[in-house]
Amino acid sequence: MTPALRFLLNGRPVELTAVGASDTLLDFLRIDRRLTGTKEGCAEGDCGACTVLVGRLADNRLVYEPVNACIRFLASLHGCHVVTVEHLRGPDGGLHPIQAAMVEYHGSQCGFCTPGIVMALYGLWMSNPDAGVTEIETALQGNICRCTGYEPIIKAALAAGRAGGQAADALAVEREAVAATLRDMTGERVELSKGSERAIIPADVDDLAAVLEAEPKATIIAGATDVGLWVTKFMRDISPAVFIGHLMKGKRVEDGEIRLGAGVTYSEAAPLIRQHIPAAYDYWLRIGGWQVRNMGTIGANIANGSPIGDTPPLLIALGARIVLRKGGARREVALQDYFIEYGRQDRAPGEFVEEVVIPIRPDARIAAYKISKRRDSDITAVAAGFCLTVENGTITDARVAFGGMAGIPKRATRAEAALTGQPFARETFEAAARAVADDFQPLSDWRASADYRRTVAANLFRRFWLEQSEPGLPVRLTQAVGA
Repeated sequence: MTPALRFLLNGRPVELTAVGASDTLLDFLRIDRRLTGTKEGCAEGDCGACTVLVGRLADNRLVYEPVNACIRFLASLHGCHVVTVEHLRGPDGGLHPIQAAMVEYHGSQCGFCTPGIVMALYGLWMSNPDAGVTEIETALQGNICRCTGYEPIIKAALAAGRAGGQAADALAVEREAVAATLRDMTGERVELSKGSERAIIPADVDDLAAVLEAEPKATIIAGATDVGLWVTKFMRDISPAVFIGHLMKGKRVEDGEIRLGAGVTYSEAAPLIRQHIPAAYDYWLRIGGWQVRNMGTIGANIANGSPIGDTPPLLIALGARIVLRKGGARREVALQDYFIEYGRQDRAPGEFVEEVVIPIRPDARIAAYKISKRRDSDITAVAAGFCLTVENGTITDARVAFGGMAGIPKRATRAEAALTGQPFARETFEAAARAVADDFQPLSDWRASADYRRTVAANLFRRFWLEQSEPGLPVRLTQAVGA
């Protein structure tokens, strides 16, 4: 066990012993290190002005990803490389190609959001040199600019891609040396404190199980895309906090199922979703912005138990299961049974989600829908997952789940009954659209009224019918941001 947090910041090693559970990377950069190019705009991971790159070891290679510094806790950076806009430079020591293109194409006006946009585009420029407009737009989902209208930013990104130079970039040239340094930083449990706050970084999953047996009431933090707001918006005390974002990263396909460690991020899972559940891929790209998908984990999205979490409706419709662990004991639970009522899940103190198991349904008709006020990087008002099996024109099995319609993500059992055993026809889906009104009693809030939610739920059955009966009807995103 070590009492020191160690990471790289731009070109220098950092070692800290006084670190609180709620200390954020943004405050550390701006207040402690005076790296003020990283801005605070929203303090909730929405605007992207605070975007930095974080390099971490994944499958024994160093991967750099844009993240939101405002909700990224300092203690989560053990064994990482943090890169801020101040570290960018061209081969001659001048402007980086991304910065030069932003100048040439007038991609900045007031300039407040510009460093965050530059860092997001830098991450794309390194990982996907041939990015087109769709991929650039996807990379910028988590960056809000009120001035430019984005067109000059997109032109700048295209120009920077054409200019090339990735192999000569500092992060490429120094990558192996940085990776070796990061490997030497990890391997032991880290326990940190500052004042009354405590932060624990387990060495591995077995160590995590031991920590949670000793600290069953600890706050478990993976990507912090939700817990970060507990601190920045609600000033909640999260100590003691156990940071697990570096754990449970396994991904494999076996026996017709995708098995994901609970620590797999949305971005890490995206290639498997695209390959094995392509009908849900566009939906996957609407989970937060790129920065949020690089931080948020599937296991935490489930464990958190939010009624508007993005992944549970789709996963419940697919028949997903989760593996829960406490100490050395494991049990498997159908995901639909994990959610009991608002704020209550089938998870005991000291127990944690270790793995998510998703059946692959190549013969099923699958769809996932997200309704929100803003298309990109917005919180869901209503989400739905559909998975239907049709044989000889008859619906033999129907699984439909909704989020935002009740206190938990939940199947629409009456609507399913209206579908099962019936012909795959417009009239059947009209009957299901009427039946879903009896499945839920949604609430009204600032995202949507109860009447709106009921209307949307019914209309999604009609949309599913139209899309399935007229293939190619919806306009779908077809390209992804490189990881």
